[in-house]
This record gives sequence, structure tokens and C-alpha cells, in this order.
Amino acid sequence: MPRASSLVVPALYLATTAAFADMYITQPILPQLAGDFGVGAATAGLTISAVVLTTALSSSAYGPLSEVLGRRPLMVWGSLLLAAATFACGFASSFGMLVALRALQGVLVPCISALAVAYIHDDLRGHDAGTVVGGYVAASVAGGLTGRIVSALVADAYGWHSTFAVFAVLTLAGALSLAFTLRPSSVRPSRVNALHDLAASYGGMLGHLRDVRLVGAFTIGGALFFAFIGIFTYLPFYLTAAPFRLTTGSVSWLYASYLAGVLVSPLAGRLTRRFSKRLIMGAGIAIAMAAVAALLAHTLLVIVSACVVLCAGMFLAQPIAPTFVALTAGEAKASATALYQSFYYLGAVFGSTLPGFAWDRWGWHGVVATCGASLVVALLADVLLCGRQPPESSGINSNTRAWLNARLPLPE
Repeated sequence: MPRASSLVVPALYLATTAAFADMYITQPILPQLAGDFGVGAATAGLTISAVVLTTALSSSAYGPLSEVLGRRPLMVWGSLLLAAATFACGFASSFGMLVALRALQGVLVPCISALAVAYIHDDLRGHDAGTVVGGYVAASVAGGLTGRIVSALVADAYGWHSTFAVFAVLTLAGALSLAFTLRPSSVRPSRVNALHDLAASYGGMLGHLRDVRLVGAFTIGGALFFAFIGIFTYLPFYLTAAPFRLTTGSVSWLYASYLAGVLVSPLAGRLTRRFSKRLIMGAGIAIAMAAVAALLAHTLLVIVSACVVLCAGMFLAQPIAPTFVALTAGEAKASATALYQSFYYLGAVFGSTLPGFAWDRWGWHGVVATCGASLVVALLADVLLCGRQPPESSGINSNTRAWLNARLPLPE
């Protein structure tokens, strides 16, 4: 079947928007879920942590799997299954079933999030990879924004069950667009002795942990998302209490600050033509640190402005980190970017829980301090780890190297 190559990038962006929207569907409707299922607020929050946790745990598997099965089949079929899982969430008859289906969504989200960057770098000929990756991150931001705001609007009008149906249709549209536009990967998968191939590919992935530059980038991704999700998870508690006493609906519009990320992410890709990636990441982290400090203000206008600046800083640094990983990893790039995704979402898992303990003990000041400390870790990783000299050996043994050279003709 002929594929329209000019539509590949829009198809990737549509599928990305849908996948990231699916992750955050329940965040603005937690009160409805808590009321309907008779659970507390913290328990209702499991519908967020479940999908983030399984995304983190499963992301690392997609790189090696794609090097055995091919990227295009995993991206297309994974998106189709994600649409089915999203639709099924609307029919959950118990809270436990809903959490289980949300966990299944998290297993399937990396079919896009863990493979898209590697596909862009290795299989999109005639495109500026940095710019396309920036657009991909912008699409992920747009997905998070859509999932949070549209789901609240649909749930208010038609109930939370309808929310999942709407996003299932969006995810299906993304899957079909990938099926009709994605070209087969330049990576030629081999199905002969697949278990041996998969083990060798995992060996290549784990070898990346011996490169301190990559470890630094993994740390940056996890620490950035820790701070980001920690702030936006517990900020509603702060703003709905005295002295602000905003309604839940009013607080949900604060997620519109994500639009700053949509604007900044493509800019980050273009900045790499003039400045080093480490400098751009460091600048983004520093901007985010200043914004988090400003969130201690007691003026609503300052807080809203700080949220916009936080998103700008976050999405100035975040698009560069996976690109840094893909370019720094000399071999098994898909495995390296998948490993990055695992660290990134593990940051979200801890960021959605640890600041909660700080909230219980010290209130909003504790949340800000915890998230600010995470950004300090990210900055130190950029300064102390990402700039280290490359190791003499990548940590990949000779057999694995021979397998990779035969099957993964990846550019340096």
C-alpha cells in the first residue's frame, strides 16, 4: 500500500498527542471517580500513578523489541491496542478494574513514547531531526494539555464514562494515520533465533549505563519530570485552600500554562544549531528552578506566571535530553532512548508521591523544596556527568557488537 511520506510527521504528532492525552485523562476528574467508586482522594490518584508506573517499567522493553520485531509494527499495533484499552476504561465496573485497565494503558503508551525519537532520527530522511523531535515534544505537551482540559469538559457535560470514549476515538485516529503513513524502519529485524537476538539487544541497552554521559541525561529526564509532575499534582491542593479558595474547575485551567511548552519545544530544537545541547538543558533547568521558587508567592498572578515560566523551562530542556541520548549512544539508539523513557517516567512515579509526604508534613513549602531539590540534581547531572569524556568501551561485549553491526546500520 502506498504511503504518503509528507504525512509521516503529522501522523507521528497525532499519535503522540493521543498517547499522552490517554495518560492524563483522569487527573482533572479524580473527584468524580472518588465519588462514584466511593474511594478517597489518594486512592483515586492511583489512576494516575498506575499508568505512569507501568509506562516507566515497560518503556525499556520497547527498544530491544523494536530491534527484533521492527519499529513500525510495534507503533501501529500498540496504538490500536491502546485505543481498545482506553475505550474499555469507560466500562470499568469497579475501581480495581479501572486501575488495572489504566495500568494496561501505561504498558502500551511506550509504543509511541519510547520509539518515536529513534524512528525520527533513523528513518525520517530529508527532515531536520532536531526540529522534528522538538515538534514531537510539543505534541506530547499538547496531548497532556488535551487530556487534562478536554476530559474535564466532557466529563462535566456527559460523565466520566464518555471521556474515555472520546479519547479512544482520538487514539484510533492516530493508530490508523500511522498505519497508512509510516515507512518500514531502516532497522532490519531478524526473527531467526529471536530470543538470542532479544537478549543481545538487552545487553546493548544495559551497556548504556556504563556511559556516565547517558546516565547524566537519564538523570536529567527523571529529575525534570519529578519536579514538573510534583508541582502540578499538588498545586490544586494549595489553590483550593485558603487564602485562594479556587474551584476545581478554575484550577483546571491552570494547565493551559502547558501551551508555553508547545511554543518553546520547537524552539529548543532550532537552538541546538547555535548552542550546545548541555547549555540549552542547563538554561532550561535554571529557568525552571527560578519558577519553582516564585511559586512560594501568595499572589495568584505571580503563581500563574510562574507556572507558565516553569513549563517554558521544562520544555526548553526536555526535548534536548532524548536527542542528546540518541546522538551520544553510538549503538542501539532505540534501546538508549527507551531506557531514557524509563528513567523519565520513574521520575514521575516518585514525583507524584514523595512531594505528597512533604505536603502532609510541611505544606506547600515542603512541595516546593522537594521539587526544587530535584531540579538541583538535574543541573548537577548536566554539569558533572553529561560533559564527561566518552568511555573507551561502551560496555557492549564483542558478540553483542557484532550482532548490532549486522542488524542495526545506525548513523553516528
